[in-house]
Amino acid sequence: MKFTVSYWILTVLFLLPMAAGGVADVLNVEQVQEIMKHLGYPPYLAVLLGVLKILGTIALLAPGFGTLKEWAYAGFAFDLLGAVVSHAAVGDGAGDIIPPIVIAVIGAGSYVLRPESRRPGAL
Repeated sequence: MKFTVSYWILTVLFLLPMAAGGVADVLNVEQVQEIMKHLGYPPYLAVLLGVLKILGTIALLAPGFGTLKEWAYAGFAFDLLGAVVSHAAVGDGAGDIIPPIVIAVIGAGSYVLRPESRRPGAL
């Protein structure tokens, strides 16, 4: 029971920024446009990433689909690692680099603590 509560706390803390970022990406808000331009990425990439973040959030919240959850966690890891590397590559400071690291650590906690029913092979 203790691990299940910890899992859900970490999962919610992980998915809140991922889902909010996904919505902002899909809506292509001005701040998202500025960040994409600053990082040297085309604007349409934000919409693609946003859709994938929203789908990944749904996958992690939905019951079952253990293998799909594995892919969602992997996708989030790639997204967050890409954010860290991208910000570092353009010379951004710790204020831009540390938040995705913190979110990734929270996501890793969610991944490690997930109940057996949320793992591949579970029904």
